[in-house]
Order: sequence, then structure tokens, then C-alpha cells
Amino acid sequence: MAKLRLTLSCNEYDRTRFLVDGTIKAEGIDLEILALPSEERHRRFSRSLEFDVCELQMGVFLGWIGRGAPFRAIPVFPHRKFCHGNVLIHGASGIQKPEDFVGKTIGMRAHFNPVSLWMRGILQDEHGVPARSLKLRTNQQEQVPGWEPPEWMEIERLPKGQKIEDVLPTGSIDACMLPEISPKHTHMPGVRRLWPNFREVEKQYFLRTRIFPIRHVIVVKNEILEKHPWVAQSLVKAFTEAKERGIKHVSDTRRSFLAWYGAELEEERELFGGDPWPYNLKDNLLVLETMARYAEMVGVTDRRLGISDMFAESSLGEKN
Repeated sequence: MAKLRLTLSCNEYDRTRFLVDGTIKAEGIDLEILALPSEERHRRFSRSLEFDVCELQMGVFLGWIGRGAPFRAIPVFPHRKFCHGNVLIHGASGIQKPEDFVGKTIGMRAHFNPVSLWMRGILQDEHGVPARSLKLRTNQQEQVPGWEPPEWMEIERLPKGQKIEDVLPTGSIDACMLPEISPKHTHMPGVRRLWPNFREVEKQYFLRTRIFPIRHVIVVKNEILEKHPWVAQSLVKAFTEAKERGIKHVSDTRRSFLAWYGAELEEERELFGGDPWPYNLKDNLLVLETMARYAEMVGVTDRRLGISDMFAESSLGEKN
């Protein structure tokens, strides 16, 4: 029997490399895989649903699901990362501590970016900063069709060509939340991290909440799931096998050029105490429900989404 031909776009991580290179196969599926960086992948998928299966960032996913998305997720989360270290502030902003964010002007790539979604929720939950008090500035087009800002939201898009990280050093915004932070960001004049000791802050956050923030999820078009419901389980199995083989591969400390790579691995194993990358619903309920609550809180969704809203019906019974 001929295999079902599907297109898949995802990034090539250590968790996905053995699926991308064809070492791992999805049972019953002939996958044509395009390994694309996030910005291009999200743009192409949000414009025309170009791929049958796609790695999608969580803010866009939740925003689209809340407005009737033509796809659902499977419990595969290929990108997770703590976000406290991604918050930069300008020295003249008057921000000395998280509680000082009330009413401040905050820059972010886009309203639906998962880093800004997580951090606005954390600022409210843990530091008493009303998420809706923040004034938002963005520099990218939002990728959720039909979205309009709610009346309570103060949001402006920067003039074309300007980026949030270029505006922050001028002091015209008080802070920003970026997907990635590099030395060029932390060395900008007058700019510093809100939490200089962000690694310790993130570690304590995890120990206190047991949340390892999800940033991306894998989605499948509804038309495929309806016609071939077995696809969900086949893909979960393939992504899981690729993840397990990839983690085993990079656990060989000789594969890295980093001098203390082995020590880093040991520290993370001690912190997480198990698999920090589970591809199932049971072990991710707290993270997903927290993110759904934050999405409603900041206006990414108009209502609180449930797990059954987000995930393919054929994956809802997934327990392993």
C-alpha cells in the first residue's frame, strides 16, 4: 500500500535532526521535509498554509485556534526555553525590579510572540504587574488572520524598517522582550537585563512552578486529521524516536566544543530529574493550561482555551 505523502516544515534541532535527515521514518507516511528557520516557516505557513505539518510558535497557534484554525496540534513540542533572560530594560526607564513594569512601554517582535506572552503572564502572576497595563510596541506583522487589538490594548507598530532592539537604546521604550538575546543586545548603550542573574532566576522559577516554557508545537491540517486520524500517532512516534536518538547523540560530551559541556549536562539532569522534553499531554498539562490562561489574560485569545480545543482528537488519549 502506498504511503501517504505529506509536507513537513520544522527547524533542524538536535531533537529533530534524525527525522530531517531521514534516519527516522514516520510509519505509513512519506514525508517531504523542509528545514526552515522560524521566521520564514511561520510567514509561509500563516500566509497560505503551505505545509501539511508545521512547527508553529505557540502564541500564533493559540491566537489562531481561538479564531477557528484549519489545523490542530499533536503533543510534540520541539522548542522550549526559559524566558526571564530575554527581558532587557533601558537604564532611564525607572525599572529596578519586576514590579516597576506597571504602565511601562514594552517592545516585542509581535503581540503573539511566545516570549512576550510568557513574560507578560509571569509579570502578572509572580510580580503583580497587570498585563493589560503595559503599552506595547511591535516591529513585525501579526500572523493571525483577522486579529484586531481589543479596545483596552494600547499597541503600536514601529515604522517600517525599525526594530525593537534599535529603538530600546534611544529610551523611547522602557524595555523589550526578544526571542533571542546576543552580546550585541546586552552591550547596547544604557541597556541591561532585568535579571542579570537570569540563570538562577529561571532555575528557581522551575523549582517553584515545575514549568519549562513551551515555545513551539507541531500542527497538522484538519483535512488530513479528519481523513487519516492515524497520522497524529504516527508523527508523535516518529518525533519521539528522533528526539530520543538526538539526545543520546548530543549526550556524548566529546561532540561539543564547549569546555564545560559535560558539567552543563549534569546540572540540567539534576535540575529536571527526568525528561524535560516529554511529547505527550499528561506531562505537559500544567504548562499548556498556564499558557492558555496567559493567552486570555493578555488578549492573544478572547476566551480560555481547553486542551480539546488545541489538540487533534486522535492525540487526546496519548499518555506515554
